[in-house]
Amino acid sequence: MGREKASVQFVKGAAILGVAGLVSKLLGAVYRIPYQNIAGDIGLYVYMQVYPLYTTLLILATAGFPIAISKIVSERVAVGDAIGARRAFRVASIALVILGLFFFLLLYGGAPLVAQFMGDEHLTTPLRAVAWSLPLVPMAAILRGYFQGHQNMMPTGVSQVIEQLIRVIFILLSAFWAMNVYQDAYLAGTGAVFAAFPGGVAAVLVLLWYWQKDKQVRLVEAKQEQSAGVAEWTNRQVLRSLLYYALPICMGALVLPLIPLVDSVTVVNMLQWSGMQEDLAKLAKGAFDRGQPLIQFGTFFATSLSLALVPAISEAVAQRQTQLIESRSEIAIRLTFLLGLPASFGLALLAEPINVMLYGDNSGTEALAVQSFTIVFATLSIASAGILQGLGRVMRPARNLFIGVLVKLVLNLALVPVWGITGAALSTVIAYLVAMGLNVLAVKKYTGAQIGIRQTVLKPLISVLVMSVVVLVVEWGATALLGNMPGPERLFHTVIGLVAVGCGALVYLLALLKTGGLTRTDIQFLPKGRQIASLLTRLRLLPK
Repeated sequence: MGREKASVQFVKGAAILGVAGLVSKLLGAVYRIPYQNIAGDIGLYVYMQVYPLYTTLLILATAGFPIAISKIVSERVAVGDAIGARRAFRVASIALVILGLFFFLLLYGGAPLVAQFMGDEHLTTPLRAVAWSLPLVPMAAILRGYFQGHQNMMPTGVSQVIEQLIRVIFILLSAFWAMNVYQDAYLAGTGAVFAAFPGGVAAVLVLLWYWQKDKQVRLVEAKQEQSAGVAEWTNRQVLRSLLYYALPICMGALVLPLIPLVDSVTVVNMLQWSGMQEDLAKLAKGAFDRGQPLIQFGTFFATSLSLALVPAISEAVAQRQTQLIESRSEIAIRLTFLLGLPASFGLALLAEPINVMLYGDNSGTEALAVQSFTIVFATLSIASAGILQGLGRVMRPARNLFIGVLVKLVLNLALVPVWGITGAALSTVIAYLVAMGLNVLAVKKYTGAQIGIRQTVLKPLISVLVMSVVVLVVEWGATALLGNMPGPERLFHTVIGLVAVGCGALVYLLALLKTGGLTRTDIQFLPKGRQIASLLTRLRLLPK
């Protein structure tokens, strides 16, 4: 009975963290569009120059520690080492606060040098603004680890969503104020990166509220006696165990912000080196950064699927069900390809209307069209990484993505001076292609999954080509029909974009069902899959 209760608690906790993570990522992807509408491409440029560096330092200061703390606390409590559990929490608290202060001093003091290295001395103030949150965020990480160690995931989930919500509100309000009062895009960017501080304050306050509610549990723990025969852990043992668990996770997470960080330190410098004026180089980098939220949004399903894949594959591994591992891996890769492929082609074909619809003009349209193919490779990379993590191969996806980062760096240096931001977009696509290819090869090696070319690649490709023809015809027809109508250009492109996207999605689904690229088994793997399959059968779109 106790085991069943613990299992239910684990599943419930995983679901809470999964939903909170997805809501946070969705907020993080969407807000950059209204922010760019307020602050312009220069404001977006300032934000995207500074934020990847902050994220990198934040990962070094905190990533892995909440999991490590929760693991050690839960293990010590399980074996009756109450003193060791409290000591682990105390040692981790001191270590993370010191680490946060160190990175704050490093970034605040080194901001002029970093700004100069990025090719824009005006970035010094935004870099110093974002540094203020570095001592604060580790406090939230410590408290989250404490609650997770006691199988209470609600404080972590709620604090993540509140932190992101406060941050997004602050970004948009500060950008609106900076542009309306001072017409200063750099000030808007400074406010946007400083928003990590009020977000962190909100997260800590939420966690402290839960901490106060949990006071009774802590009083019981404080009175709990050490179990007989259990050796008491020393501070050195606790610190060694913390680093042992946290560092691999930290190294794996560190790779994620490195691709945008490569763009931060190379694109503007390379554009100026090729002869472009500084102001034009900044505008070009801001236009290039428009693609980032669209790619994040395009990979949203793969992120959701990855959260479900890790426990699903881990469960099959624990039960030594090799066929189940193989089939789940094949379905996951096929589904992500089915969704990533049309997203890439659709965005590439409709880059101009979507760009104007969301951002107000067509700056960087060519780069956006090229960058759109990142979606298909990034979705496959995320899904295959989830499979490998479920197999216990945690560092393999991180290593593969790091190889992709090195490819990105070399190609940026070679292509940006020749093709500008389109070269940077192409290098991003190739970087994710390399990481994805290495991940998929590793999945085939460790699971034995047979990824059939005909079912996985050929049928979706035929379907997406049919979709592409329809999208082009609809776009041409809508342009011919509405081209002479009075009204703002943005509204015109919005109508064309939405109509073409709707028609393309419908045709792609019908083509997939007709070619057999989407099967009943695939549909049933999705949330509410049985109901969807039943509806499609009644509509005679899916054979019985």
